[in-house]
Amino acid sequence: MHDLASVDLLDAFTRELRLCKLQPGEHVVVLSEPTSRGDYIAAAFGAAKACDAHVISATVPGGNPAPADSTRTGAGPGLTSVLNDTTAQEMLKAADLVVDLTREGFIHAPLQQEILRAGTRIIFVCDAPDVLIRNLPKEDDKVRVLKGVELLKSASLMRVTSEAGTDLTVELPGSKPEFQVGFADDPGRWDHWPSTMVLCWPQLSDGRIVLTEGDILLPFKEYVRRPVTLEIAGGNIEKVSGGAEAQLLNTYFEDADDQWARSLSHMGWGLMKTADWFATALYGKEELMGMDARAFAGNFLWSTGPHPVLGRESYAHIDVAMRGCTVSVDSTDVVTAGRLVEA
Repeated sequence: MHDLASVDLLDAFTRELRLCKLQPGEHVVVLSEPTSRGDYIAAAFGAAKACDAHVISATVPGGNPAPADSTRTGAGPGLTSVLNDTTAQEMLKAADLVVDLTREGFIHAPLQQEILRAGTRIIFVCDAPDVLIRNLPKEDDKVRVLKGVELLKSASLMRVTSEAGTDLTVELPGSKPEFQVGFADDPGRWDHWPSTMVLCWPQLSDGRIVLTEGDILLPFKEYVRRPVTLEIAGGNIEKVSGGAEAQLLNTYFEDADDQWARSLSHMGWGLMKTADWFATALYGKEELMGMDARAFAGNFLWSTGPHPVLGRESYAHIDVAMRGCTVSVDSTDVVTAGRLVEA
């Protein structure tokens, strides 16, 4: 959309790092690659200094072996230069906070879990400047997402329905409920600025998902224009039918050459009230990670591919953000016809 003044970015990054509970004397690594935004690097560096932290700016060679760079999803294993460099890995493990400004991150890489187990906090930042500032989280957002997590932990069943025909039953026991809140404030915590969502990793789900006009396919960053029906059995997509978007999904699954490409991964709902559903239409694809769509308040977000509960490593990761769904956890509606329900 438009670039913001450096002072605006510095202020936003400083507020973000304070939400991450950055303390004087802690050690921060600002991790970037050659294509990372220079204004973000400067803002993160300045913000860390403003918090009286020790800070190192580390630029590593870019490049992710899979998938192709054009997908820009963060679904691959991460930066090859760090995956193959134990010195870089040790530096990240020794940091208190890593501000990850790379395009790929380490979201689905086993290495990220190693870094987190060392107690490092990681905040991943990969969206346009005004998206970051518009969706700057608030401290009490954590209370909201944790309510959803506790609800999922005590429940046995989630059901997702819509007027378009979606009727999906999801078994919740063992689904490892989690959240994203837009800041990393606990030791060993990874999070994504911006984001506010509740999610889980179900092992079994059955029924039908019907995508309708205006739902969003990521990483393609495309709106659905004709209905798409997906038949789900045992947590796997058995059949995809519909128009051009159905062909797009089928082709992706086939080309992925990944046994888990058609297997459902995480699912949950968004709570980010400042998100704009239309943001995907207003920016170039290279400008956005797409968190407005993923975390939009009242959406239903589901995905394919990797599944940490089942030990599935996969880079065939698609996120699908849907509106207009009703999401019920046991007898409690958390989303009604696309509108967030909050006590």
